[in-house]
Amino acid sequence: PDEFHERYPDSEEPGLRNNAYTNVMVAWLCGRAVELAEQLPARRREALRACMGLTDEEIDVWTDMSRRMFVPFHGDGIISQFEGYECLLELDWEAYRSRYGNIQRLDRILKAAGDDPARYQVTKQADTVLLFFLFLPDELGAIFERLGYPFQPDTLRKNLAYYDARTSHGSTLSFVVHAGVLAGVDLAASWQRYMTALESDISDVQGGTTAEGIHAGVMAGTVDVLQRFYLGERVRDGVLYLSPMAIDGLAGSSLTLRFRGSSLTITHSERRLRVAAREDGYAPAVKVGLGDAVHELRPGEHCVLEY
Repeated sequence: PDEFHERYPDSEEPGLRNNAYTNVMVAWLCGRAVELAEQLPARRREALRACMGLTDEEIDVWTDMSRRMFVPFHGDGIISQFEGYECLLELDWEAYRSRYGNIQRLDRILKAAGDDPARYQVTKQADTVLLFFLFLPDELGAIFERLGYPFQPDTLRKNLAYYDARTSHGSTLSFVVHAGVLAGVDLAASWQRYMTALESDISDVQGGTTAEGIHAGVMAGTVDVLQRFYLGERVRDGVLYLSPMAIDGLAGSSLTLRFRGSSLTITHSERRLRVAAREDGYAPAVKVGLGDAVHELRPGEHCVLEY
């Protein structure tokens, strides 16, 4: 759960039915487990099954779960955060922002007023939206197709708009997730969330938590957004493909990463990327591409990719 909802309103029993994120991830996990078992060499597969005591019946259950997990929907293609989420009350967000300013910890505000966040369609941090952060649209579409659910071209936009309006971002990790998902929808809004996440500890946006320790997950998450969303890093057929977004704030930035044993430094300038392989006699040649152009880099070489 997103921490604002650990039970249904007026229920004494903890727990929620069919969290969409959990069910989709279980379906994906089971599907990948079966796929991995099928890809292993026969002798290795049988040895692993014997070691784990894994039976054909269990693998059949995994296959079944990868195809039949329930995902709740409501309205016009909105993935319900959990079963019954749409039945909760709507909150007057503007009224609370006007009165309290920072409402990241909306749960504390509601509880202090004798209310209960479990009554409302309010989310502390990215929950359903996390699916669009972890998977590319075609990957998530394939999971939903396997489960027998529709996944339309506007599914991402609809769900992002719905949950963005209902999320208080009480966790700085939430800004990371929304920055990544927004990158392909509203680049300016994505960059604003990204900068909030980047500055979260420096500016102590949560009011006192920096003294307790930095948010290492957020720090790593901002690098992940930079690589996967803003630079568009994808590995396909042994090639590191880049699909950068035109963001003025990234001009002059540089990062170093390792790809297939080679250390690459990527420097971003206006509509141009310079990719340099560190001089290392032991590193193998690697391939880097943008669009249809693919360059092979040996240690000490570089290429310039324009977009």
